[in-house]
Amino acid sequence: MLAGIPKNPSKNNPVTSYENCIKRAKVVAKSMLNNNYIDQVTYDHLFEQDIPIYGKSTENNLQMLMYYQDAVIKELKSLKEIPTSLMESGGIKIYTTLDLEAQKDMEENILENTKDENVQVASIIVDPNTGAVRALTGGMNYAKSQYNRALNSKRQVGSTMKPFLYYAALENNLTMSSTFSSEPTTFNLSNGQTYAPNNASDVYAEKNITMAAAVAFSDNIYAVKTHLFLGLDKMVEVANRTGIKEDLNEVASLPLGTSEINLIDYATGYTTFASGGYKKDLYFIERIEDLEGNILYEHEKEKTLVLNPNYTYILNELLTSTTNSAFVDYTTPTALNIKKKLTNKYAIKTGTTNTDYWIVGYNKDALVMTWMGYDNNEKMNNAVRNSAKNAWADTIEDALKETETTWYETPKNVVALPLHAITGASTNDSNKATLFYYLKGSEPNYLKEQFVNKEEKDKEN
Repeated sequence: MLAGIPKNPSKNNPVTSYENCIKRAKVVAKSMLNNNYIDQVTYDHLFEQDIPIYGKSTENNLQMLMYYQDAVIKELKSLKEIPTSLMESGGIKIYTTLDLEAQKDMEENILENTKDENVQVASIIVDPNTGAVRALTGGMNYAKSQYNRALNSKRQVGSTMKPFLYYAALENNLTMSSTFSSEPTTFNLSNGQTYAPNNASDVYAEKNITMAAAVAFSDNIYAVKTHLFLGLDKMVEVANRTGIKEDLNEVASLPLGTSEINLIDYATGYTTFASGGYKKDLYFIERIEDLEGNILYEHEKEKTLVLNPNYTYILNELLTSTTNSAFVDYTTPTALNIKKKLTNKYAIKTGTTNTDYWIVGYNKDALVMTWMGYDNNEKMNNAVRNSAKNAWADTIEDALKETETTWYETPKNVVALPLHAITGASTNDSNKATLFYYLKGSEPNYLKEQFVNKEEKDKEN
């Protein structure tokens, strides 16, 4: 092994590249045999066991890992079961939810996709089945900035707030094919004021569009019309039900994400969607033992059903429209440009403000939420948006690389109809058709009649 190192010290380093080192050592050993420095018996018994490398550091060089440790310490201090004296004496062993491989992959994906040295990040990977946080970062480099943006900051969340509105809409008898007109609109509010939101880049359909299309394009006009139609309290109530603790203002602009929310708080709400409607507290500590192995604390995996599973399923299908090419029309779905990176089906929502970019997506096995922006509130740009999107896509794919993941099972009370993505009407155009999901009995009457008649004709034929 020692003789093999000088030829390529970096490649054949036994500490960092053990396999390469052994491969080179075998070449050296063969040469020693051929030159009669060792006999055949000695050669045959080489490399039968792994060689321990004493003094090898168990530390890693992850520059974002300490942000996760911050979260563990914060949770530890909140546990009444653990006396402060034990914490200070170091007399405890803490077992966390950390998946070091997922943390490593997330960090690498963020760094590889981000070229702006001034941009900052907060990102989290959650297991929706338990609420366990598998990975977390609160910045680009802990050595340069210990401020943990995942734990301590609140940022405007942009259009990622809209799913809480659309769940409320589904719960109040609107459907995926419900339409509003997307056009420049000035709203007269009950307080006597007016509100005139804009779509991104001032792009409007200038026609009626479905809820599914409104989600795909993140149409602001549709969202505000829905919000005012339902009543300002409905969306807030849903957000609170999912576990968001932030005090949200009942204002017309709420669906556009004008409220500031902390990433952990926000990810809790989204985890409720990802879990099929069950609220779970996010956590970092699995259990704590004393030095003798006695369990002092163990996380209780509790879940509470707070959303209707039928509507939650429909919402999750609704959020797949952001990568669905059937919605390409007067504009394109907001996450279509990363579709080629995705091998699994995800519910995805993006959100942009003048100073923030968010992307969150999930299926039943993983949820990843990522924020990017500047500490000095510098204006958002396309480069940061693309960095966040690509980092998110690479991270969630890596998080599931060892998992045989499947999409949610369709509830028995939910039916699907193939309709035109933009209008919600029946269509023979396969490029524009997509599945719309309904609670049985909520399909529009004209569709009920049409598809019932079609089924009868098919039976006759």
